[in-house]
Amino acid sequence: MDVLSQKVLLELVESKRFGVEYQPIVELKTGDVFAYEALSRFRSVAGELIRPDYVYAALHDNPLLLFQVELAQKKIQLEHLSNSENVFVNLDQDAFYACGQDSEDNPFVDLIQSAGRGRVVVELIENSEMSDALMSLSMIELFNGLGIRTALDDLCNPKSMLSVAVLQLVEWVKLDKCVLEQRLDANFMVFVSKIIEFAHATGKQVILEGVEVQDDLAFARKIGVDFVQGFYFRDGFLSH
Repeated sequence: MDVLSQKVLLELVESKRFGVEYQPIVELKTGDVFAYEALSRFRSVAGELIRPDYVYAALHDNPLLLFQVELAQKKIQLEHLSNSENVFVNLDQDAFYACGQDSEDNPFVDLIQSAGRGRVVVELIENSEMSDALMSLSMIELFNGLGIRTALDDLCNPKSMLSVAVLQLVEWVKLDKCVLEQRLDANFMVFVSKIIEFAHATGKQVILEGVEVQDDLAFARKIGVDFVQGFYFRDGFLSH
């Protein structure tokens, strides 16, 4: 099911058949869980998981519905963890600006601040559109001004672009799982090593996503990232 019909989408939203899966982010040096990434999960009427990218692709055709679902998702994601646990949350740029507010009055900002600015890290994703990079930059500047930490997600993904301005402002860099998939590509790994070198030289910390087996952990140590996450450390699905 590559395309989610509007009928299926509306039924899913009205039934609120969505929840969150918490994926641990583990510090390599200690093996301790530093934080959790809150991942959106959706289910069909039959109880089968629906890929989140299919849901969000359909939601982008309706900005207000996107805003509604994204806000509901963030509330669930921040409610299920204790106040002592750090949490990384993805925040869709289009959803953030759908309400027409880019100030402290934005509902997403209010929600994150109420959850505790020191424990929430907002992840922003860039793709091949320049407009998305500009929105990411605007959001990061806003969050930085409010003392809310930010991360750049999916870096090195073939479908993403690299904004130097955005990269400089975030505190965290998350390397896409494609780094593991292309670990034998010598030229590609030169670029990855320079990104890690730049991040560390500018006081940022690096997370490698997509870790699934022991060999992936060994590779993470070899390239010198600070944290890892992936299904190797998978927690269970929590329904709303």
